[in-house]
Amino acid sequence: MTDWTRLIRDIPDFPKPGIVFKDIMPMLADAQAFAAAISALAAPWRQIPIDAVVCIEARGFLLGAPLARELGCGVVPLRKPGKLPGATLDVQYALEYGHDALQVQADALPPGARVLLVDDVLATGGTLAAARALAERMQVDVVGGSVLLELGFLGGRTRWDSATPLHAALVLQDDFPMRECWQ
Repeated sequence: MTDWTRLIRDIPDFPKPGIVFKDIMPMLADAQAFAAAISALAAPWRQIPIDAVVCIEARGFLLGAPLARELGCGVVPLRKPGKLPGATLDVQYALEYGHDALQVQADALPPGARVLLVDDVLATGGTLAAARALAERMQVDVVGGSVLLELGFLGGRTRWDSATPLHAALVLQDDFPMRECWQ
């Protein structure tokens, strides 16, 4: 199996000074690495009934859609404000480097639907907590969360309900930069 983790690189001082951005674009560009990463995200959920993957804009879309395909379920995007037609539900939240908001179409899923929340990176946990709050407002059953990369040293997992499974395909426990991406 391809080591997709070697294709994630650090971009210092993005989107602002002091932040080390985890760039997954080289991994996405490599077909075998991308497939291996999606397989790693799907692994713990294959035997669990899921109606939809609820994925977070924007990089969560890149993971959530193929993950939904692999799990044989639908996909529902959580978008930035103003991007969805019709009635929406929204939530505002704090990031490690600012504030943001997410919206979902109010009728995207029926109450009681079983969903998996998906994003690219779990850092301080604000985005995933906001996604969960939005899902709960939709009255769906959050069966779990799945992220490609968890920055364990930032403690974001503590903002997740420990009674609900949360899977990270890769966990970094320190803030040392990852290997450079050599192509």
